[in-house]
Amino acid sequence: MYFLIICIFLLGYTAIAFEHSLKIDKAATALFTAVALWTTLAMIGIISPPSIHPGSVHLDESIIEHLGEISGILFFLLGAMTLVEIVDIHGGFDVITSRITTKNKTRLFWLLSFITFFMSAALDNLTTSIVMATLLRKIISDKRDLWLFAGMIVIAANAGGVWSPIGDVTTIMLWIGKQVTAGNIILKLFIPSLVCMIVPLILISRRIKGELPRIENSKQRQSAISDREKKIVLYMGVGALLFVPIFKTITHLPPVMGILLGLSVVWITTEILHRNKSDFDKKDISIVHALRKIDISSILFFLGILLAVSALQFSGHLNDLAVLLDEKIGNIWVINSLIGVFSAIVDNVPLVAGTIGMYDLSVYPQDHTFWELLAYCAGTGGSILIIGSAAGVAIMGILKIDFFWYVKQISLYAFLGYLAGILSFLLLESIW
Repeated sequence: MYFLIICIFLLGYTAIAFEHSLKIDKAATALFTAVALWTTLAMIGIISPPSIHPGSVHLDESIIEHLGEISGILFFLLGAMTLVEIVDIHGGFDVITSRITTKNKTRLFWLLSFITFFMSAALDNLTTSIVMATLLRKIISDKRDLWLFAGMIVIAANAGGVWSPIGDVTTIMLWIGKQVTAGNIILKLFIPSLVCMIVPLILISRRIKGELPRIENSKQRQSAISDREKKIVLYMGVGALLFVPIFKTITHLPPVMGILLGLSVVWITTEILHRNKSDFDKKDISIVHALRKIDISSILFFLGILLAVSALQFSGHLNDLAVLLDEKIGNIWVINSLIGVFSAIVDNVPLVAGTIGMYDLSVYPQDHTFWELLAYCAGTGGSILIIGSAAGVAIMGILKIDFFWYVKQISLYAFLGYLAGILSFLLLESIW
């Protein structure tokens, strides 16, 4: 039975990794894998009680406990995604993109990379990559240049997301799980993340030459929305996201409460702004419309994979793996570096969830180097392959980037940036 559980998880994991080849949505596979694992554990308990894991609580109580922890992550993501959609449907991002007027390709390459880096930290890497991919389609017609820009956007979005507690789903998981604190993750990972972006930026920018024929400013997306309303919604939406760490620090309440507060305030504000408009004008800029645009399949994927990993934690498999890694490797730098490389092949969410289950806070306390390095490696390692991160998958779909083109043209640069960031983290640790 012990190996049956491993087989079920590995089969599910493989199906998730080859989602595009199998043409089966990874959310469906993750949910099926989670239920299959917990059902197997339940059958084991029926056949051979007591519990498979000595000293553990009853299985039904354990599921409820894990669901409580997972719901905090899911509702946080739901709130954050809704806030971003509200800003997007109000054309708030046009306030940023319409200011980009340079025609020099190299200058534009650097400008967009830095915008992506900081925007990803304030919003999240997935949303930022979608916004930037949309912008690239408007200003670059040549496919080679378009794909080179897009490859750098993937690297910049992932690098920018890891040093912010709200920039990447894996960092969110570590922050909500109390493995890291907001201030410390910013302090320790900003420079390594910046190095991770700058190294490939310098190398790839040598291949970008010439000027763009013409740059078109973004058009107004909704005639019913004034420029003043765009700016109000943009500033309030971004402000609500940035306020979450402050709210948690002041109240000591879970981050999900902060994001729900921000969502409710922005929701009320938009209702007031549009209360005198006709139903026709409001239908495409309402919160209801924003909620329809939310990628619910991503939320269900996180639910499935986190439940699957919690089953391995309950059964004792993750604890056994932690012991094995400590005995065979023992070096947290090597362990986390390998996790980063693996995250380029498979999704980083289950990798981080599994690692959290392997090591509790009694082994590595809050803000330990292990958790900081894990956040960096899992977040930036996904850039090595275009399918290794949500940002990469989104841009791959929007701009139709070929997988093997990315491997030949971008992967080496991303890997060099990844290693450079780890070395800079090691250097800073020796100094501090």
